[in-house]
Amino acid sequence: MPSMAGRSDLGPGQESVWDYPRPPRLERVGDVLCVRFAGETIAETTRGYRVLETSHPPVYYFPPDDIRAEFLIAAEGRSHCEFKGVARYWTLDASGARSAKAAWGYPEPTEPYRAIKGFLAFYASRVDECWVGNERARAQDGDFYGGWITPRIVGPFKGAPGTSAW
Repeated sequence: MPSMAGRSDLGPGQESVWDYPRPPRLERVGDVLCVRFAGETIAETTRGYRVLETSHPPVYYFPPDDIRAEFLIAAEGRSHCEFKGVARYWTLDASGARSAKAAWGYPEPTEPYRAIKGFLAFYASRVDECWVGNERARAQDGDFYGGWITPRIVGPFKGAPGTSAW
């Protein structure tokens, strides 16, 4: 685990992922969230949630009514989160482009996360653009956790090689 000396300094309006809790906290998002892929707006909402967990950039979840389901194809495989339960995956297929397992969600999340039942999150690395308000997000290194990094969020972040034990 990085030492406190390894933490990034906070600027005005910034959050450190080292101040996020474990187990993770679920909270509403007031910003417009947007995902674009292959020239299409796949999802856009003002009714999203984010999951905040120690050392991880936020993961943003979109309600099903604000996702264009015509671009989603159920994908093989499942995974298990010790906090949220069993996740399912979706592939995006839009305008002749395909992105395998670009989205995931929890059809039956555990009790503390019931609010995101049926919601989907998107890997920033597997789509063209992700936005939180007017800030473009970049992908968390490693592509395992799916967090979105904006200028408001500082690390260091779990996910890069050598950080799996954090």
